[in-house]
Amino acid sequence: MNRQIKIEDLGYDIFFESNRKKLQLDDFSIARVAAEYRGVYKIKNENGEYLARITGKQMFNALSREDYPAVGDWVAIKELDKENAMIYAVLPRKTIIKRKYINKNEIQIIATNIDVAFAIESVDRDYNLNRLERYFSIARDSGIKPAIILNKIDLISKEDLDLKLAQIKNRFNDIDIFLTSIITSNGLKELNTYILKGKTYCFLGSSGVGKSSLINKLLGENIIKTKSISSYTGKGKHTTTNREMYFLENGGILIDNPGMREVGMTDVNAGIDDLFDEITALANECKYNDCSHVHESGCEVLSALKSGKLSEGKYLNYINLKKEAEHYEMNKTERREKERKFGKFIKTAKKDLKKYKQ
Repeated sequence: MNRQIKIEDLGYDIFFESNRKKLQLDDFSIARVAAEYRGVYKIKNENGEYLARITGKQMFNALSREDYPAVGDWVAIKELDKENAMIYAVLPRKTIIKRKYINKNEIQIIATNIDVAFAIESVDRDYNLNRLERYFSIARDSGIKPAIILNKIDLISKEDLDLKLAQIKNRFNDIDIFLTSIITSNGLKELNTYILKGKTYCFLGSSGVGKSSLINKLLGENIIKTKSISSYTGKGKHTTTNREMYFLENGGILIDNPGMREVGMTDVNAGIDDLFDEITALANECKYNDCSHVHESGCEVLSALKSGKLSEGKYLNYINLKKEAEHYEMNKTERREKERKFGKFIKTAKKDLKKYKQ
């Protein structure tokens, strides 16, 4: 972006301004985190771009990875010179996309302050409705609007594409869908029109589905380096290893992400309930309030499944996502208890140290 920009062009609005005032950060400049490297952040505001680090106090007070800045965050800074700055605080987030590593308790922040999450799948090898549901649950739980990009449509016949499109609309009847190809440029104009000035869009998908190539096309230049897919394995390694923010000529803000092989659920029960609203409505009519919808008598969900009103694929994915989210919730409660005990230990230790000094 060579033109002079305003802070609002980067997505700043009344939500962030009111929180800046509440936190009494009037003496600081405000910037947005555009990229995250190891211990260093690229931040951007109306004055330009800076490389920034967080203060030692922030590191000391951080209880988890969520307390550190992430791509998309608004931060309070002080410029040290024309190229460097120090981050003193992270403003409250409007939205956040995060995932749990499968078989681990670690949480990874994908991006923050997102307006729309594009779930991208390629038609040739990556097409999977259940994975789309995972992306949507994560997005909707934070109030982020999900949308679908079905990419590389030049690789299949019109009949196969129509079949996939019918399957998607049958499973997700209220979500915007874009059919794209960087080879034929199909869908790129519609996608560019959809992306609005000052709004932030996150691209989610596995390695090799064409996220970065698509963003390059929208940018009109090859800013993001990509590698081709192996014709032997059908798998591709992508050179995108860091999350980074890009700015379109029309003012839209895009965030590219490294490919995700797995999408573990976090505390997204509300997002699951919203996505599977048909099942949620049935669950409210179950005989028991704590019905698991697996074996109980008087379960309206099982009744709909047996009658064919509810598809088996949708039901099984709902149950699996619910189990993952509930498992995470249990672990999160345990972690909070550990953090509470650790905080109590530190408080007691400080008192003992004070007595010892006296």
